[in-house]
Amino acid sequence: MNKGIFELLQYDFFTNALWASVLASISCGIAGSYIVARRMVFVSGGITHASFGGIGIAWFLGFNPVLGAAVFSILTALGIEFFTSRTKIREDSAIGIWWSLGMALGIIFIFITPGYAPNLMSYLFGSILTVSHGDLWMMAALSAVLAFVFLRFYHLILFISFDEAYARSHKAPVSTFKYLLIGLVALTIVLNIRVAGIILVISFLTIPPSIANLFTHNMLKVMVGAIVTGLAGSVAGLLASYYLNIPSGATIIFAFVLMFALAKVVQRAIIYFQMRARVRAGN
Repeated sequence: MNKGIFELLQYDFFTNALWASVLASISCGIAGSYIVARRMVFVSGGITHASFGGIGIAWFLGFNPVLGAAVFSILTALGIEFFTSRTKIREDSAIGIWWSLGMALGIIFIFITPGYAPNLMSYLFGSILTVSHGDLWMMAALSAVLAFVFLRFYHLILFISFDEAYARSHKAPVSTFKYLLIGLVALTIVLNIRVAGIILVISFLTIPPSIANLFTHNMLKVMVGAIVTGLAGSVAGLLASYYLNIPSGATIIFAFVLMFALAKVVQRAIIYFQMRARVRAGN
């Protein structure tokens, strides 16, 4: 446990974890900025917990649990968007229905699977040190797709996020993009389950953008700030979890919370000194 950072880099599991931190910071920073801007944190929480249903079904059928979670999460995301836009079901009710359905199906299918019940700790709470090369390639592909979509259609996404009525008045394909973006959010959640787990991945999506949002309201700057903040917090949490021998996902999220508290203090200090400067200038 007394190994230095450069010695740890000799181990594949640790370098994989560092790459996972980088890629998770990129994907969660981009998708999370959209979530925070649209005030979709509760929606994302519903998708996150509903993904447990896909894990249970996939385990029962003998498939990769992450693949099952991906399919179920995308269906959940599209279902929530469809119910809230095409029916009279309120958004919070639709989220609660899908959330409950996913968790219930996951528990049932895991229970009826023959043999011993699987160890689900890595899915519930994350295990970044077990990230494989295959996981990294999928995370890299997701990060590339997110970067392309958000840069290519930045202005349209900006209008949808802050003034949907304006975007519709200009005949923009708002509904199509809302389905596309919620699907990408679902994929982001699933592919980062290894890093933070079902329970805590929503924090990875929301805390770094919230920190960046304290200092700027420009969406592009929020994305960049969220990526940088996410990388700093995830690496700090990863190192702390390794040396203290505690769960990595929870430690990373704890690091984010500490960073948010520090950022809030810095924001208050900046506001205070700006007000003092204005008072002095007025005198």
